[in-house]
Amino acid sequence: MPTSVDRDTPRAVPAVDVEHLAALEAEAIFILREVVAESERPALLFSGGKDSIVMLHLAQKAFAPARIPFPLVHVDTGHNFTEVLELRDKLTAELEAQLIVGSVQEAIDSGLVAEPDSGMRNAIQTPVLLQTIERHRLTALFGGARRDEEKARAKERVVSFRDDFGQWNPKSQRPELWSLYNSRIRPGESIRVFPLSNWTELDIWHYIQREDIELPALYYAHERSVVNRDGMLFAVHEHLPVRPGEEPYIAQVRYRTIGDSSCTAAVGSGATTAADVIQEILTTRLTERGATRGDDRVSDSAMEDRKREGYF
Repeated sequence: MPTSVDRDTPRAVPAVDVEHLAALEAEAIFILREVVAESERPALLFSGGKDSIVMLHLAQKAFAPARIPFPLVHVDTGHNFTEVLELRDKLTAELEAQLIVGSVQEAIDSGLVAEPDSGMRNAIQTPVLLQTIERHRLTALFGGARRDEEKARAKERVVSFRDDFGQWNPKSQRPELWSLYNSRIRPGESIRVFPLSNWTELDIWHYIQREDIELPALYYAHERSVVNRDGMLFAVHEHLPVRPGEEPYIAQVRYRTIGDSSCTAAVGSGATTAADVIQEILTTRLTERGATRGDDRVSDSAMEDRKREGYF
């Protein structure tokens, strides 16, 4: 395999397949434009993580020189990483984009949902998301999910149909032969749209490197106080207190995926550039969610169960 040497590191990294990235980018932009043209009230689900930031970058390209023609929707668990929220606000301000925030804490305070005993709030995002969709009458939501992330997501179509209760049924999804996408819905129904379906984690990072996309600093190696819990490195903070018998220690880590801070673990890493991250991904045998998401370990079907309830 041909290699190129990154300026910031002496290690050789595989050369990016330019045609492959160009094809993925073109496909994603085509999907964005098609769904916006056919949908009454589209929006972009934006978590501030790497995939949703890549989605935002693609949306800019798809509709330039005009502004992005839909709002960004963020379901704020109240346990978000500060670095993620800061970059979210910076990007929305720079793009003059509308930001819709659904607050899990407000939902807890109002009695819509209850604080889980585990402290992990990912599972209670779903009612807040569905309430936000209904309140703003959103009909199509773009998400950054990819099929390589998790086995339930591997079942997804690019256009994922949701019934009038916001629920997903894998048996009722529509065929997508020859890249033809059926986004027709009846009142009360909605669709989730995943333009990055055919991308891999490696593709995402090659694209981030090529486009020089800014990410939260959490994605690169830094020192953090952590505890080893069930084989995963969780950062110690107010939303994740130390349990009896646990000994916090300082480690150099980075995050492969970023969600609720109480259920997202870091990995030991010295990667300080996108090229370093690419090198790490090439040598790992664990998926990013399998290695770092405590909420996915609740059961073998944890993700699919949440998707059936309306999770994005």
